[in-house]
Amino acid sequence: MSDDLTEVTEPELATNIKALWLKAQSAYEMRNYTYAVSLCHAVLKEFPGFLDARKLARKSAAAEMIGKKKKKGLFGGSSLSLMKIPSTGKKDPEGAMMTLEKELVKDPFDAQANDLLFDCALRLNMLNTAAFALETVRKGAPENTKLLHKLAEHYLARDLPQEAADVYSDIVKQDATDIDAVKGSKDATARASMKKQKWEEAQSFRDVLKSGDESADVESANRAAMTADQMQEKLAQLSAEYEQDNQNLALVKQIAHLYEQMERWPDAYSFYQYAFDLSNKDVALQNKAAYMKDKASEFELSELKKASDADPDNAELKQQYEQMLSERTSEQVAEAKARVERNPTDPQLRYELGLALYNAGEHSDAIPHLQQATRNPHIRTRVLLLLGRTFRKKNMHDLAIKQLSDALADLQGMDGTKKEVLYEKGLIHEDMGDAESALDSFKQIYEVDYGYRDVAKRVEESYTA
Repeated sequence: MSDDLTEVTEPELATNIKALWLKAQSAYEMRNYTYAVSLCHAVLKEFPGFLDARKLARKSAAAEMIGKKKKKGLFGGSSLSLMKIPSTGKKDPEGAMMTLEKELVKDPFDAQANDLLFDCALRLNMLNTAAFALETVRKGAPENTKLLHKLAEHYLARDLPQEAADVYSDIVKQDATDIDAVKGSKDATARASMKKQKWEEAQSFRDVLKSGDESADVESANRAAMTADQMQEKLAQLSAEYEQDNQNLALVKQIAHLYEQMERWPDAYSFYQYAFDLSNKDVALQNKAAYMKDKASEFELSELKKASDADPDNAELKQQYEQMLSERTSEQVAEAKARVERNPTDPQLRYELGLALYNAGEHSDAIPHLQQATRNPHIRTRVLLLLGRTFRKKNMHDLAIKQLSDALADLQGMDGTKKEVLYEKGLIHEDMGDAESALDSFKQIYEVDYGYRDVAKRVEESYTA
């Protein structure tokens, strides 16, 4: 049996199963809830990934339960103990899910059963089904804040910060003293705001140092709206207004955004920070100010590197660059740690901390954070690549190969990410003295992209050696 089931929609059902599904919907409309549930189970037996059938089964059970005692199941008989399901779920999660469906007939909002369904669905990479299981608890037993925290973390792992923020808000309604939920709500709301405006697309300061041409700053997206002269005119106008009223939050934000468009990073940082102070501690503005601070440091560092590269014999310039790089790296680690402390369940923040620690040469400290970050499917490949590089730094080549192999298993077409993973894997095989496996990795890239790095040289020399 596969350990990864695909969630499907109605058009993807087989014809005979689609007929059962139509009967199930009809039975529900006719208020024949027992029959509707049995038909939904028949559909799920063939297509476990059809979430709509699971939802209808739950609606039918809830409707049948109204006015009846919970202990009386639709199909009669005593309740099957849930104690054995965790061990069953590890070996056969798909089978355990069907067992849980029968248990949930008796009480669709049962917290333990839905929690087990969540775990089984995750094992099968059925992420929407997993969310539905805990959303059912959120609807029927909102006082169970432990599982609501689990649901919020699941949404954060899927890079769905707005959904996570909504869950955290519900937790706070149940328990206003839940500090983790209060912080989670603020941080998730801020992340949702940043995601909406695509602030997180910008590259790290390390990427800027690698190549100025490789970094595509999101802040420049709207630059075409105004010419440089028009931006200067607009800035003069806003500056005059600012002199008359420097407490106007909307005006300060306008100036900050304009400096951002002009790529005047220190000025942008200064005004975003001031906007944060005026805003009664708006977390989104705080994060934006921190991001502008990063950009200002990146710019200063990259300019110093250019000067050092242009004058390689200048020991003083080289020392200044190395010192600033070391200081900036330490700052990145401290800032990333602070963000994780504010929201320890966010895999994206764990990845950023792992990256900062890797850049600082603290490879052992980076590993646990990167391992936690693999929970986010949207960044999983990138995390596995960095984990592979981290293990390589520690000369743990077999573990490095395992991470990169897992990353390749998630990749289909030969895109830039897959080439990067294959190239790194080839280098590690070389470190291990496995020339054949290294060449196999390089050949896979060579077949589709002759000009990628030095793969052509590596592959062609193998034929003349």
